[in-house]
Amino acid sequence: MSMLHIIAGPTASGKTAAAISLAKRIGGEIISADSMQIYKYMDIGTAKPTLCEMNDIAHHLISIVLPNDPFSVANYVKMADAAIQDILARGKVPILAGGTGFYINAVL
Repeated sequence: MSMLHIIAGPTASGKTAAAISLAKRIGGEIISADSMQIYKYMDIGTAKPTLCEMNDIAHHLISIVLPNDPFSVANYVKMADAAIQDILARGKVPILAGGTGFYINAVL
């Protein structure tokens, strides 16, 4: 049985730390569900995890779109679904973590 774990909440509530801790315990990888972290060069104010904070846990959908490129929730769902399937195919557990409820609801 495959399972998708979700960690959601407001800004600065500890979602990243919780997701990394969970990923370590269950062999997971994290998919960002943050509408601003998806953009390249928008590091200030988006609380993107640093390489050190990622702690050797794979993260997906961070810094992948240029700020001037069109991007929609439909694009996000397609990319998130592909990441989920890839993670599951490799025997890992996908963890959707972030504060953009619109993205999370769309994936569900």
